[in-house]
Amino acid sequence: MDEALLRELTPAVIGVLVRRGADFATAEDAVQEALVQATVTWPDRRPADPKGWLVTVAWRKFLDAHRSEVSRREREQRVEAEPPPGPAASADDTLRLFFLCAHPSLTPTSAAALTLRAVGGLTTAQIAQAYLVPEATMAQRISRAKRTVAGVRFDQPGDPATVRRVLYLVFNEGYTGDVDLAAEAIRLTRQLASRAYAEETAGLLALMLLHHARRPARTRPDGSLVPLAEQDRSRWDTSLIAEGVAVLQAALGRDRLGEFQAQAAIAALHADAPRAEETDWVQIVGWYDELLRLTASPVVALNRAIAVGEADGPAAGLAALAAVDPGLPRYSAASAYLHEKAGDLPTAARLYADAARSAPNLAERHHLTRQAARIGQVLRG
Repeated sequence: MDEALLRELTPAVIGVLVRRGADFATAEDAVQEALVQATVTWPDRRPADPKGWLVTVAWRKFLDAHRSEVSRREREQRVEAEPPPGPAASADDTLRLFFLCAHPSLTPTSAAALTLRAVGGLTTAQIAQAYLVPEATMAQRISRAKRTVAGVRFDQPGDPATVRRVLYLVFNEGYTGDVDLAAEAIRLTRQLASRAYAEETAGLLALMLLHHARRPARTRPDGSLVPLAEQDRSRWDTSLIAEGVAVLQAALGRDRLGEFQAQAAIAALHADAPRAEETDWVQIVGWYDELLRLTASPVVALNRAIAVGEADGPAAGLAALAAVDPGLPRYSAASAYLHEKAGDLPTAARLYADAARSAPNLAERHHLTRQAARIGQVLRG
């Protein structure tokens, strides 16, 4: 069973049904049923035209779903309208599905779930497992999302920026259970880039590739976090880094800078350093300046302060941090790091402990707690 092929064909088959007159929600359900049937049938006898087989089965599932709601004559007319067996139409509706599933009327989490199901071809159970929620909860979320976009015309233009934000949200979920959401986000971003090239889409793809390349070195066997400066760089995936850099350079060469390109440039500079001590922090600060100009984001200002601390010393970093809202998540952690670099260990220990109490996840909390304990041990001598 070629699960990758099924997932690749899913958006195209949904598109065929919608263009034949099916509403999006019912078409998506019918295609999911056809995929289930394929997992049973294909291992013994794979069709010569997989897409055509899925279209035929999904269309019949769609007709079955409506049989109780239409008259016998209408049903016969629709069955008669079914195209004869043969190669499926070559039109590609994947881009339209991207736009529909990331419609601005949806919440980010609903858009991410609907994109994974309709464009990514994942089952509701797989998506629920990835997001650590019950399958029934995820099914309700997806159903609500489909109802929300039910009235949206399939041929309406969409917003690529919204699609990119949804894909980045998926990527940042990382890996849970049997579904690698980071890898899935990269696959979908490749699809988006191949169908509608834009510098920012390429920048997002490059950013994902460069971050994903570091994943093998990001955690210890016990699951604890390894800070970037302490990672074993021999474990980084050099092929992903090379690809990410090439994608980024092509995008930057078109001179239409956006925030994902700037973020990718920062990631590329980290990837380019053989050792942490050789990181070009001056260039990184420059890219943070560009990113801050593009976004005016306080989170970017926070990260820039840390980079300034590396480039110009902890005093300069703390001065830059003083201009940032102290209520930001990870502010205490950044302040603790810069105070430690400045030699103020008592303040650093206190701030690490404060940061641990407000950490957004368990792995980060454990890391910050260990940092506080480490400095506390040094102070106790």
